[in-house]
Amino acid sequence: MPETSSIEVTQLLAAWSDGDYSALDKLLPLVEDELHRLAHRYMSREREDHTLQTTALVNEAYLKLIDQRVVHWQNRAHFFGIAAQIMRRILIDHARKHLGAQRHGGRKLSLDDVAVVSDERAAELVALDDALTSLAEVDERKGRVVEMRYFGGLSVEETAEVLGVSVDTITRDWRRAKAFLRRELSQNQT
Repeated sequence: MPETSSIEVTQLLAAWSDGDYSALDKLLPLVEDELHRLAHRYMSREREDHTLQTTALVNEAYLKLIDQRVVHWQNRAHFFGIAAQIMRRILIDHARKHLGAQRHGGRKLSLDDVAVVSDERAAELVALDDALTSLAEVDERKGRVVEMRYFGGLSVEETAEVLGVSVDTITRDWRRAKAFLRRELSQNQT
């Protein structure tokens, strides 16, 4: 995204935070492509025949984003960090519903409950979410770093900006968080 668009996004987010809801109408065209890229990145990890398409994920995330009334948006990176959290929650919720349906006699799912991922991928997503939740309990910032970097696709610099720490701190946190998650996931496989 060009620098002027980044500045414009930040200004529109600030106006929206201050109650100017017309700013939201101007914001959507500026962030829509990036939200699609973020959703596509999530969806590219899923099987080809899943039913939740990139556009549906963007739409669901967007509806949840515009419902965020108490957030004081700091900047573009903060917005996409929150968007990453929301998309993660949407996918994890769908995976948990899918696994729950499998455990409860294979009852029929409604169209809204259709599985996003295969059984194996749903289990992996739930395990990753559980490990990430454990990480956040031990060190909340490292959990946020993983969300922003892995789920949100933010750069080290953008993550540092959102969290208000140095690039070196994010680099260390990212390395340690990945080691923690690998350990958690390998322990849960046994």
